[in-house]
Amino acid sequence: MNPMTDASQPAWGRLAQDDFGQLVLIPVTSDVAADMPVVPVRAFPIAAPDEGLSLVGTDGREVLWIDRLTDLPADQLKLVLAALHAREFSPVIQKLVSVSGFSTPCTWCVQTDRGATEFVLKTEDDIRRLDAHQLLITGSQGITYRVPDRQALDSASKRLLERFL
Repeated sequence: MNPMTDASQPAWGRLAQDDFGQLVLIPVTSDVAADMPVVPVRAFPIAAPDEGLSLVGTDGREVLWIDRLTDLPADQLKLVLAALHAREFSPVIQKLVSVSGFSTPCTWCVQTDRGATEFVLKTEDDIRRLDAHQLLITGSQGITYRVPDRQALDSASKRLLERFL
């Protein structure tokens, strides 16, 4: 279902931020008593991050489906992207600094787009290939790190990574 009636006004209402900074859906119809707090959830966060967005209410049920983020007016898109950024935490590995050993479990020291960190890789199964170049690496604490293009890593990082693939 495409929630838009024209390029500027959504048929279902509009999105705004309440006084607490939470995203709320303000309905067009008067039969709904109040603004509804919602949380944006991407349907395909890695494969198609700009397609398929669900707005979920506080009860965990989908309130609204949006086919494409680009369907949203610019001001509302900005609010949704800010809410998604706060909710989604998937650091991008830019460099492998060191690994404690070449058998698992082992500790990886990495440089990410969010700063330097280290995590424990429990098994090689915690490295998942998405395609020929993209990887997801899950540390023992449940944080998933992304490698969008392993060929873009420096040669030392590629050598360390190849030992685990």
